[in-house]
Parts: sequence; C-alpha cells; structure tokens
Amino acid sequence: MDELDLAAELTGAENAIASTAVAEYAMWLGDDALILAQQLGAWIAHTPELEEDVALGNIGLDLLGHARSLLHYAGTADGRSEDDLAYFRDEPEFRSAWLFEQPNGDFAQTIARQLAASVYLFELYSQLRSSADPTLAAIAEKSLKEVDYHRDHAVQWTLRLAGGTDESRRRMVRALHDVWPYIDELFRDEPLIDDLEGIAARPSLLRAGFDETIRSVFDEAELDIPEAKASAGGGRHGRHFSEMGHLLAEMQVLARQHPGASW
Repeated sequence: MDELDLAAELTGAENAIASTAVAEYAMWLGDDALILAQQLGAWIAHTPELEEDVALGNIGLDLLGHARSLLHYAGTADGRSEDDLAYFRDEPEFRSAWLFEQPNGDFAQTIARQLAASVYLFELYSQLRSSADPTLAAIAEKSLKEVDYHRDHAVQWTLRLAGGTDESRRRMVRALHDVWPYIDELFRDEPLIDDLEGIAARPSLLRAGFDETIRSVFDEAELDIPEAKASAGGGRHGRHFSEMGHLLAEMQVLARQHPGASW
C-alpha cells in the first residue's frame, strides 16, 4: 500500500462505525498508546541530554496519534469522541495493560519499559495490518512505520546503557528486572479475541516474535533475560496498577475543570 492509498483508507476510516466488540478492542490498543504517550511527555526537559527531549517527545507524539485514531474509532460505537474517552472516563473504564502504566523511574527504567512496549507493538501492528477490519488495518499500517523507529531507539539505548559504565549497566539490569513481571499480560488471549477472529491480532501468537527480538538484543548486550513471576495484571478488565490514578488525575485535570473549553 503506497502513501496515497493509505491516506485514502484512513480518510475513509473516519466514517466507519465500529461494532461493540471491535470498539472494545480498539480501546485496549488506544489506551495503551495514550497512557504511554502521557508517561513520555513527563520527560520533556528532564532527559539526560537535549536530543532525548526531542526523541522521547516525538515518540510520545507518535503514540498520541495512534491513540487518537484508535479512540476515535472506538467512540463511533456509541457516539463518544476521542476527547470524551481520554478525559472523561474514570480509572475502571480504562483498558490499558499494566506495562504501560509503570512509572518512569530513572532513564534506564523508561528505556526498559520502552524496549518491551515497542517490541510488542511492532509485533502487534505487523499482524494487525492483515485485519479483516479495514480501519484497524489502516491504523496498523501507518503506526508500524513509527513503531519501527521507537523499537530501534529503545534497542540502541539498551545496548548503550548495558555496555556503558558499571553504574549504567547496574541500572539497566535492575530496570529490566522491574519491568519483566508485566510482560506476560500483553500475550494473554482474553475471551474478546475469540469473538474477533480474523479482526484482532491474537496476543499469544505475538510472543514468539517478541521473544526472538528480545533474545537477540540481550545476547548483543550480554544480558540475561530476567526470571520474573508474572504480575496479576487485569488492565483489560479495568483493574490497574497503583500509579494509574495519579497519572489520570494529572492528564485529565484541565479538561475536567474546564469542560467544553477550546483554545
């Protein structure tokens, strides 16, 4: 699909209406992207070097674009806008996985989260391009090109931190151990996936590609894959990590204090 075909498909997608099940799935993916975008925005003016302010800011904006497309589509099922879904849902109504809700921590912690998230999203959008739902397929086609950069950025920083000073390596190892309990939730086949056969990407089928990429990166960095007990998770069902409430309060405060405002 060339750029003109993709642009035309995305324009047509604006008029598509999602079924209830497809809307729920689009909300899963849109919430993942939205929450991670919000997390990365907090790094602006706080990264270790100026170039990373730009890099993480741009990655966050890419993810925000993915979230807007997915939440717009989710909202067509019941007439809600992307802003309604982002700013006027309470915590139990969000469907993001726990990985995306992990706090930024230090820079290594953010890179560890980015590595896991971007490798997962690359596998997800690679498969979702073949979705029988043309709107999801078009969003995945566009998003994949951006996530490919996100993945490379995270890989290069993982190698840099693991191969740098003793302190940078220690922090990278610690960060990976902290993040790894939240990986398993990404690959659980929820009942909704069975209802969307041919439309949704089956999470369990994404695991092999994820593991292959991670193994390659860890081998180059001379790191061991962490042995971690999987977290309970539950984000797809509205049960969230402890930091989620604070994150949403910060993200939603302006819209809720001034509903309907424009500038």
